[in-house]
Formats: sequence, structure tokens, C-alpha cells
Amino acid sequence: MSIDIKSGHQAKSGINHIRLTSHKIDLPSVPQIKWGAQDPMERGPVVGTVSERENRNCIGSHSGSYTIYRALSIASGKFSPSHRPDLNNTEPTDSIEPQPSWFEPDRIISLDPWGANVARDFHSYLDQGYNIQPTIAVTQARLQLPEIREAMAAGRLQADEKFVTANGDVKVTKVAIDPVWHLPSVAKRFGLEESELRKILFKETGGMFPELVTRSDLKVLLPPIGSTTAYIFGDIKDLSNTDVELTCRVHDECNGSDVFGSDICTCRPYLTYGIEDAVRTAQRGGVGLIVYFRKEGRALGEVTKFLVYNARKRQKGGDSAATYFERTECVAGVQDARFQELMPDVLHLFGIKKIHNLHSMSNMKYDAIANSGIEVVNRLSIPPELIPDDAQVEIEAKKAAGYFTDGEVKSGETLENVKGRDLEE
Repeated sequence: MSIDIKSGHQAKSGINHIRLTSHKIDLPSVPQIKWGAQDPMERGPVVGTVSERENRNCIGSHSGSYTIYRALSIASGKFSPSHRPDLNNTEPTDSIEPQPSWFEPDRIISLDPWGANVARDFHSYLDQGYNIQPTIAVTQARLQLPEIREAMAAGRLQADEKFVTANGDVKVTKVAIDPVWHLPSVAKRFGLEESELRKILFKETGGMFPELVTRSDLKVLLPPIGSTTAYIFGDIKDLSNTDVELTCRVHDECNGSDVFGSDICTCRPYLTYGIEDAVRTAQRGGVGLIVYFRKEGRALGEVTKFLVYNARKRQKGGDSAATYFERTECVAGVQDARFQELMPDVLHLFGIKKIHNLHSMSNMKYDAIANSGIEVVNRLSIPPELIPDDAQVEIEAKKAAGYFTDGEVKSGETLENVKGRDLEE
């Protein structure tokens, strides 16, 4: 049985589906996507633009969580819905060369490795009028961080004008990556049937994408979530060379600490120390990599995170390392909503097979990286002198929960005595 939502009439065919969209299916003009193909033209472009709906071959649209702002701009008359980006001179400043990992089944499933050079790789489609947009962009920048200047003043870093200038600017290659999910492969990695994954995504987004349950022929989703940024210190081509020392930090967003310097957690000091060590590695002939994921508040969001802060500091006995995870679970329903199963994909984009120095205490991150086939030689925890006083609660709770550390692990009454600062009236 099928139901035509537009007319409300029950169809007499034996096909069991509900059509919630009005566009035609199996249009000959729709480029086919053969995920994992070794030639970009055989693989096919990802067409997520809405200017010509008949050419779309994926669910969702480009720009992730910013699609709503684009819609508002169009609604206000300030943005043309038929706009086509002029890709002239937008090509990457450094090339991400194809790697064997691009073509291994189910190795890269949450981003499009061909997404950086659409003007080159899919020019014939563009010449035919297809509106194709990049999902990866590569540029150059200089970072200005007070922690880098402090490291130079302390003698831990020196200016060399190749990576660090005399005034402390750090030269870096930046790679922005929008999410592109191949749904059959995502389902397989999570141990789900594809139909079940589609159903849950449809339900838990309030029915945002009806194509998830009506268009089984569309295998790619552009989810409305934040992008990922990779910062590369040194030669991008060295990332895939196992003989070149690689220092890496995979960092999940923490706006309060990373940007504003809040002292309740170790996020910014761990991030900036990772940058410092990545630069130092590049200076001695290696390469450094920082990957920044938008997963605010352990993917629970900043509102939930602040609620947890209040609950921790108002509980009887004050903020304590002994109840750190318990209070998070009481408010959020889970200790950590981050899933790291998709995280290694960006490492495989660069062909990484070996990380010599991994700046991370998280077993979830380490396990995901190692289980994806990447060798990790050394794991590095945050130096004790960089931990803010109010963040001792977090760090001791994590160590007691089994996070990797080079230091002493507290337990029992000793753990209960690790207290945070009270709420200030």
C-alpha cells in the first residue's frame, strides 16, 4: 500500500511506502554516486544544491547547520535562491592527493574525499550546468596565540621564519571539511541496518528529512551539523609518510574554554599545548596536525553543559571529582554523547597510517583511531602545570574513570577531597 500525501488518496499498488516529497524519482539527469570509486567521474559528484532540485542526488543541502541562516537570508530577500558560486581562484592552496584509504571499503564514510577540487574533477558536470559546491576548502593562515609567545619567552619554541615568525605568528595550512555521510557505510560502522538508521535519524530530527524514509535510492546525507577543521603544521604530504614524525591532537569543541578561557576545564590549555608541540615537531623535521570537531559539551550542547555546571556546584558537598560524571548523567541522561566512530575519517583523508605522538587522554578517541588501523606510538596527557585549579575536578575524575595519564590516579576519599570552586554570588 502507498499513500500520496499530496492527494491524501490510497494508491492501489503493492508497494509499501509513504511519499512525502513531490519531485520525481529516478530522473536520468541525476548524477549517480558510486561511493569508493577510484576515479572522480566514476564516483560522481555530490549535488546537494537546491537551485535545480531535479539534479539532486543526496538528502539535505550544503553548509550543514548554516542552511537555516541561508533560508532566512533568502526569505528576507537579501540572498538569491538561484545563486551559483563563482569558483574561479577558489582552488586549494595545497593539494590533498588521493590516498589508498579513499578506496578501501567503508574506510571514509562521513566526508567526501573528492570534495576539495570539484572545479577540476567535475568540470564537465559544471559545464553542463550542474550546480556543484565544494565540501572541502584548503587555505593558508597565520595563528596568533598568546600561549605560543609564552612558549617562546620560556625557550620552548624558537622563531625560524619557516614555521614561526619573530613576533610569534605560526604559519599553518587550514582545511575545512563539511560532513557528507554515506548512509549504508555509516549504518554498517554502527552495527545497524540501513533502514533502522534512516528511521531513527528521521524520527529524532522531528521528521526534518522525509527522504530518509521515502528515498532509499539516495545513499548520501548532508547532515545539519557543524564542520571539522584540520590545522597542518608542515608539509601536508608528510601526513601519509610513516617515516616522518607526526604529532596530533584530535580536539572536540569547547567554546567557553577554547575561545573565552573559562577555567572549569582543561580544553584550551590542552589545545594550545597540542599546537605548541605540533609546531615543535614541524621544526625538527616532522609534521603536526590539530583536528577540531564541532561537538560542543560532549555533543550535548552548551545549554546542557552550563546546567551541569550549576548542578555540580550546587550539590551537597560542592563540586567534587567523585560525582563529576554522575551529575552530568543526571542532567543529560548520559555521561558523554560524543561518538568517535566517525572521527578517524579525517585522518584517513590525509592517508595517515601512523601517529607518533597523540595528545589525548580519551580512551574513546584512542580506541577509535587504533581500531581504524592507525598505529599510535606515544600517548601524551596534559602537563600538570597547565591544569587550572577549578579544572582539577574534571581531570581527576577522568583519570579515576580510566582515562590515559602519566600521573597519579586518585580514588576513594582522596578523590572526594578534590573540590571545585563554589558558585560565586
